[in-house]
Amino acid sequence: MEGGAYGAGKAGGAFDPQTFVRQPHTALRLVSWVFSIVVFGCIVNEGYTNRQDEKEEHCIFNHNHNACNYGITVGVLAFLSCLLYLALDVYFPQISSVKDRKKAVLSDIGVSGLWAFLWFVGFCFLANQWQVSKHEDNPLNEGADAARAAITFSFFSIFTWVGQAFLAYQRYRLGADSALFSQDYTDPSQDSGMPYAPYMNEDDATDAVGTYQQPPPADAFDTAAQGYQTQSY
Repeated sequence: MEGGAYGAGKAGGAFDPQTFVRQPHTALRLVSWVFSIVVFGCIVNEGYTNRQDEKEEHCIFNHNHNACNYGITVGVLAFLSCLLYLALDVYFPQISSVKDRKKAVLSDIGVSGLWAFLWFVGFCFLANQWQVSKHEDNPLNEGADAARAAITFSFFSIFTWVGQAFLAYQRYRLGADSALFSQDYTDPSQDSGMPYAPYMNEDDATDAVGTYQQPPPADAFDTAAQGYQTQSY
């Protein structure tokens, strides 16, 4: 935005909900927030099954509790991260310090890249454990749709978080350019090293001309021209 830095206007502006929601990084955060709910919600609700002759519940992903725990943990933390950065996006235009804005954008790049990697690991982990699951462990395929949904939305989450990292990087580049210009730009009229004459307005020029007097002519002190005669003794 004009007059601002790192993708936001000048500090102190009024908050506009419509403009906030229409921002691409805000939309991606909301989508990532929904995807995280789907992933950990599916695993919590239908990710554990048990046989008829057993009371203990097992993870639907190859009876590997680490797979279920990983999906739930990543989903919950991603859910909280989305809320945190949504709140930061709301407060971001009120940050007046360019350095603080830079730190916020850099943290957005780092966190978004981290979660994209964690979701990639989670997708591979869940997909592999679901593929090697034994049919006899779950003959009725209970929770199969929930398991597939968790895997699918883990895959989609990779791209939403990569998109957030990319948009944050664009904001960083834009903000770095504007901050560099504002810090390095020097008004030529304020540069004392410039060999230009000082500015003089018309009134000053008139006064200078009016007070200037030409020197008297050289013959003003000539005795012959004044009619002065010397006497001889």
